[in-house]
Amino acid sequence: MNPDRKLIFSMLVLVLLVSLGTSGYMIIEGWRFLDSLYMTIITLATVGFEESYPLSDGAKIFTILLIVFGVGLIGYVVGILAQHMFEGQFQRLVGRKKLEKKIEALRDHFIVCGFGRIGALICKEFAAKPLSFVVIEKNPELLAKLEEDQLLFLHGDATADETLLKAGIKRARGLVSVVASDSENVYITLTARGLNPDLFILARAGEDGSEIKLLRAGATKVVSPYMIGGNRMAQAILRPNVVDFIEIATGREHLELQIEEIQLPAASGFIGQNLVSSGLRKETGVMIIGIKNLSGKKTFNPESHTKIEGGDTLIVLGEQTAIQKLEELVKCDECTDKIIRKHSKKENHDN
Repeated sequence: MNPDRKLIFSMLVLVLLVSLGTSGYMIIEGWRFLDSLYMTIITLATVGFEESYPLSDGAKIFTILLIVFGVGLIGYVVGILAQHMFEGQFQRLVGRKKLEKKIEALRDHFIVCGFGRIGALICKEFAAKPLSFVVIEKNPELLAKLEEDQLLFLHGDATADETLLKAGIKRARGLVSVVASDSENVYITLTARGLNPDLFILARAGEDGSEIKLLRAGATKVVSPYMIGGNRMAQAILRPNVVDFIEIATGREHLELQIEEIQLPAASGFIGQNLVSSGLRKETGVMIIGIKNLSGKKTFNPESHTKIEGGDTLIVLGEQTAIQKLEELVKCDECTDKIIRKHSKKENHDN
């Protein structure tokens, strides 16, 4: 039986037993309710107090039966209550330890500070990718939702060094600060930048002027949800077809077409090749709509002779299966060599 159902069943048995004992004394002896309840309680509790009134033979037999069956049931109910309390605390303790071990094992992960409406959406996208991340939330009312979603989380203040260190900030790849208060976002950014100078920090700005403060505090990038939302609504009226296309390409509910970024490994065989000789377009069917190099320079709609350099990030558009194929391709050195030889020969033949 489920532990919670067992507990409920035990409590019902206890209530039924007290009710039967009280009713028995009222019927057999004709006592008033309070005297009958008192007699039932002292009998079941075996405290040894005197009876309210002298008992008749019938009442004595009833009392014997109440003691024989009732005391055993009382012991069972008390045992169930103790077991439920102990197991609940023990399970919470073990669960917390397991959670802390999983967080300690994280590497190259993201830290999401705040699990409000925006934080929950970010976590949903991270989980769908999937990306490793841990949530820091100080509102106890949101912890049940985090447990229900089976997310790694810490209950604490993200502005505190200790909390960020527990979340593995020194091992983290990035931090997203999306708490409701701009002042807290500034403080979280300052603290995080001090603990990890190389960390990518994305911060939320809610009010005008907050963006500059967050950048000064050390944020790598600042996003204003209200500004983005307002701009998207305006564009939905001014350029509805463009917005529809963007929603198709970036929305996870439309899996037929996706815009994705893929960073090439530092030792990739594609480095030094141009887009034609690499064969990336023809082998996968994706469109390479942009390239960002390590210095931050962006090239949109690159030409076919554009060379691929170490650390380049390719911005690609295509079907999800094609993008997955490209992601697998750039990680496979043997596949890379075959494709380059194949398309280099073809390029030379065409020339």
